[in-house]
Amino acid sequence: MSIPATEKLLRTEGLRRDVMKEPDDVSAMLRLKSLGWGARRIAAELGCSRTTARRWLKEGAWHKPSPPARSKALDGLEAWLEERFRRHAGNADVVRQELWAEKGIRVSLRTVERAVAHLRQELRAEARATVRFETQPGQQLQIDFGQRRVEIDGLPQLVSFFVATLGYSRRIHVRAFAGERQEHWFEGMESAFAAFDGVPEEVLLDNARALILSHDVASREIVVNPKLHAFARHWGFQVKACAPYRPRTKGKDERGVGYVKSNAIAGRAFDSFEAMEAHLEHWTREVADQRVHGTTGEAPMLRFARDEAGKLKPRPQCGPFLAMRDVSRRVGSDCAVEFDTNSYSVPWRLIGERVRVLVTGETVRVTHVGVEVACHRRSAGRRGRIIDHAHFAGVAGAAGRVIRRSEPVAAHSEDLIPEAALLRPLTEYEAVAGGAW
Repeated sequence: MSIPATEKLLRTEGLRRDVMKEPDDVSAMLRLKSLGWGARRIAAELGCSRTTARRWLKEGAWHKPSPPARSKALDGLEAWLEERFRRHAGNADVVRQELWAEKGIRVSLRTVERAVAHLRQELRAEARATVRFETQPGQQLQIDFGQRRVEIDGLPQLVSFFVATLGYSRRIHVRAFAGERQEHWFEGMESAFAAFDGVPEEVLLDNARALILSHDVASREIVVNPKLHAFARHWGFQVKACAPYRPRTKGKDERGVGYVKSNAIAGRAFDSFEAMEAHLEHWTREVADQRVHGTTGEAPMLRFARDEAGKLKPRPQCGPFLAMRDVSRRVGSDCAVEFDTNSYSVPWRLIGERVRVLVTGETVRVTHVGVEVACHRRSAGRRGRIIDHAHFAGVAGAAGRVIRRSEPVAAHSEDLIPEAALLRPLTEYEAVAGGAW
């Protein structure tokens, strides 16, 4: 028996009215019930079925109808999705690729993004959240580098500022360098130990390539550069590295670097690098150490002198770690030895010989069989070539013609090296080079 079209329409409209009840309709039902009306009378008044009226009266308030439950391709994989999403730092596309490779489930990127939408918000919150970690007196020193262009002698130069901050007192120490090489990190730390007259229990640093070889994000295992390990043993502190991509771990020093750039350096020009270093020393002593710190409410110098100075470990009487570096090098065909990417000339007769290079903070000395054959001022730059023209005396093209000298060859103004001490005659080098000079 077929149902007339009019009846079908009335039933459809009735079902639609039952399902699509608005908050005002439900409020009217509850108000009428409070007046003593029954479900049948309420349904007739509002044009809905008694079942609908009874259901909303039982609920006691309007709420958005729940969507019908549907099976999803990612059902049951919530824990797996969360682990992979966090592992890949919120990259949903990588999760989608691994979902197909490992689980055999091919879905769209949008499907994965919807499934991990709540996790993305959590990751954003975690990245912004900062829990202040206060250290005990003498426990921690935080170090970092910051760069800024500074006008020196009328020219803008990119200067690297090493900033060390004691975790408890917030006292800082600043040094300026031409770069951020490993030796600059070491020199900066040694300078801080001297300024604070003590060594902390641990030094917290970033994952700079000159110091940390690797840092696993998941396991938090770090592989320390062997020279940093030796440096830490030399001074007696532990190395702590920040979590990768989480600079807030050493927030005290991050703010210290910004403070130096915005207060000590901003808008200033200097006649020389030495003048800038003198300014930084004065600024640290008269401004940074004496200001009332916004977190502690005390001047860093006062807090240091009262609570922290006596908690730092005494400096060992072993001298600077980089007081002298003794390395072996072979003299190249360009009459030079290389150290820290810079080339330093030596007498040409030593081409092919192995020599010792003694490096201090200011000089590079080269010795052969116990005799000093070259002495240069150490270069602060990179990939430079430092030459003493006396080392090329007698080489074709060095002075326009071949000069055969019987007198000694000068390594520098104070030392004269006898030709016999340089071992090989010229004919041997001509044979090695494949022709006469």
